[in-house]
Formats: sequence, C-alpha cells, structure tokens
Amino acid sequence: MIAAGNPDVKTARRPREGGRRFPLHWIGALPFLIYVALFLLLPTAIVVVGAFAGKAGPSLSNITDLNQGFLLNAFFSSLLISTASAVVGAVAGALLAYAVATGNPRGVLRRVVSSACGVLAQFGGVTLAFAFIATIGSVGFIRLWLQERGIDIFANGVWLTELPGLVLVYTYFQIPLMVLVFLPALDGIRPQWREATESLGGGTWHYWRYVAGPLLAPAFLGATLLLFANAFSAYATAAALISQGNPIVPIAISNFLTSETGRNNPGLAQALALGMVVIVAIVMALYALLQRRTSRWLR
Repeated sequence: MIAAGNPDVKTARRPREGGRRFPLHWIGALPFLIYVALFLLLPTAIVVVGAFAGKAGPSLSNITDLNQGFLLNAFFSSLLISTASAVVGAVAGALLAYAVATGNPRGVLRRVVSSACGVLAQFGGVTLAFAFIATIGSVGFIRLWLQERGIDIFANGVWLTELPGLVLVYTYFQIPLMVLVFLPALDGIRPQWREATESLGGGTWHYWRYVAGPLLAPAFLGATLLLFANAFSAYATAAALISQGNPIVPIAISNFLTSETGRNNPGLAQALALGMVVIVAIVMALYALLQRRTSRWLR
C-alpha cells in the first residue's frame, strides 16, 4: 500500500466532471480576425443598417429609391465596364501567363514578368489616371506625336474620359492580375498528360479540348470573376478620369456623400453600397466554388 504523503508518487489529476479545456490553437488567428471584424464586418454592418434606416426608423425607402433611371444606368455602366475589362484582361493575361509557363520556371524572363505583374497589378488610382492622361490624353505626348503624322485618336471625341477609356485603363491592371492568379493553374498542368494524349493518337486540338481545357476552365472562369470584382469596386481611377454625372456606382456613392449641390443623401449612398456588396458577394461565392473545383487536381 502506497502512503498518501509519499512525494515520489505522481498522482494524475482527474478533470472535473463536465469541464472542458478551452482550445487555444485559434489565438494565432486572433489578429486576422480582429482585422476582418474592424475593416470588413463592421463597415458592412454599418452599410446594411444605414440602407434600411429612415428618418423615423427602419424603412425601405432607400432601397426603393434605387429604382431611378440614372442609378440603374450607373449599375449598368459599372457592370458593363467590369465585364469588358475582366474578359479582355482574362484573355490577354491568360495568353501571357501561358507564354511564361512554357518557359524556364527558374529563368530570368519568368522572374521579371512575375515581379512586374506584382507591381503593375497594384498600380492604380490617381497615379494611373495621370499616367494615361499624360500619355494619350488631349495633350499627351503620344497623341501629339500621332497628330503630327496625321493620326488623331480623338477625332470622334475624347473617349479617354468616357466609359471606353475606363475599360482601357482598367485593363492595364487587370492583365497583370490575371497573370498572377492564373499562372499557378498553368503550372499544375503536367507534361505527362500531353504525352499521354499524343501516345493515344491525339493532337493539339484533342489535348486542349479534352484534357487541358476542361481542367483549366474552372480556374480561368474563377480568375475572370476575380477580375470582375476588382474592376467593379474600383473608384479612384474613375474619379480622376470622369467627373461629370454618375457614370458608375462608386462615383454615384461619392456624389451622394460629398455633393455640394444639395443632393446629399447618405442613406441612398449606403443603399447603393449595399447593392455593390450583394453583387460582389455573389461573384466571390462563385469564385470560391470554382477555386474549390480547381484545387481538386492542382494538389
């Protein structure tokens, strides 16, 4: 029999009945969770509450006021610009990414292109707008150089400050973003799959139609949706190029918040922002589904 006071005996303490240890593995993610709560969830909650708030309490007046011609046109213009720049950026970026992926994975060209795309994908705002104005604007050096040779790119109007100009400017940062997003999917395509296709008598068309195409389609569509969301939420570049009216939703929101002509309506601005949140949430949900499908073979 062992004495109860023997110090050499280590007795295990039994946990109290019904007691559970609180898991601590999530503490490492606490800074990220705080960041998301402060800069994503809290602003979204403020927008949702403000969109359904009226002068006398909860109301749907701000939501119903969205059914106005100029606001519907703003949504249509935003969707059109985002779709056009996303499609052009996705196609051009995918071709550039394929050219990079077929080269030496440790070559100088790939490192240079990847580094340049990382910088250019973040190059936007007023700086990007000024770069285009100084380059191909009304007094831009390329426009003046072409004009001296009898070519006027603005013969039918200064389209740079209109919706076609926004598509061109947005494409500038959409292409490098597509390269960064789509390149890992291209790297996941194994050379053995093409060799197997050729050994079975298939050619280039069969390889892309039945092997590489179906595998890359979810990644391509997901990247295109990401480009759409990126362009749909852009504001600073458009605000620097276009200052008249409400051509797109972000500028319409800014006008309702800062208008000096008596059109201030924070509630309507938050309703517009809620509409943008809903559209972006749908797009990102589809993007997540496509990325999950891509990750099945990209491991």
